Amino acid sequence: MKYIDATQLQKKLGSRLFKNRLASRIFFLSTLVGLVVLAILIYRVFAQSIGWIDLDFLTNRLSTVPERAGIFGAITGTFWLMLVVAPVTFILGVGTAIYLEEYAKKGRFQSFVQINISNLAGVPSIVFGLLGLTVFVRGLSMGAVILAGGLTMALLVLPIVVVSAQEAIRAVPQFLRDASYGMGATKWQTIKNVVLPAALPGILTGVILALSRAIGETAPLVVLGIPALLIPIPDGLFDKFTVLPLQIYYWTIDAALVKEYANLAAASIVILLIILFLMNSVAILIRNKFQRRY
Repeated sequence: MKYIDATQLQKKLGSRLFKNRLASRIFFLSTLVGLVVLAILIYRVFAQSIGWIDLDFLTNRLSTVPERAGIFGAITGTFWLMLVVAPVTFILGVGTAIYLEEYAKKGRFQSFVQINISNLAGVPSIVFGLLGLTVFVRGLSMGAVILAGGLTMALLVLPIVVVSAQEAIRAVPQFLRDASYGMGATKWQTIKNVVLPAALPGILTGVILALSRAIGETAPLVVLGIPALLIPIPDGLFDKFTVLPLQIYYWTIDAALVKEYANLAAASIVILLIILFLMNSVAILIRNKFQRRY
């Protein structure tokens, strides 16, 4: 038996403890830097928005006069955009996840599709804007309307929904499927009545988080040529529109000419943050309320 000298053992132990403390402090400082920067940004935004958020700001239309400008048109456009993005991503994303997890045979094709979906999740959003411009705006001659913007944003967040839905379906225990088959249920009956209800909390959480990203994206809509001008309030899928992130973007640019636009942009950011916070809170509540442990 080989004996280890107590001095050497103590040195190794001391070295490991030192490395552990060093790594812990580095990670803490990294977290602290991120929190400090975030706190400064939030403080600046809320400080600049004081006195600008009121009922008139939420209900007025866009105006060249900062004191009369509102974001009702941008909020309406965001709502219409989500009416397109939500059903498209849910149906296509969950359907793709069900096929890949329950029907597709494990092999090269399934691996090829899975790898490409994972890669699409990391593609810059502006690339999806170019795709939407080529296919929907010009190829199908839709123009820069709500339907074209919604389909483009749906393609952007679709990989996120597919991956999250796959993880939720994969987490359903196999014995639930076996019990359903043992009672004479078909594969589709098992998926519809057993797998999907058990996986629904995880699926809905992924969908809501994906919609949160879609609401905050600007680059694809800029590429599509979505305006932020004094346009009519949209009331259909083929109307011109604008959204909150795009309006914030243009007001931030125009702040170099009219300083009040910086206050309008800050107020719009606060409203957008509130919307995103509510959506993320709903996702957390759904996960906590319906999460089951087997």
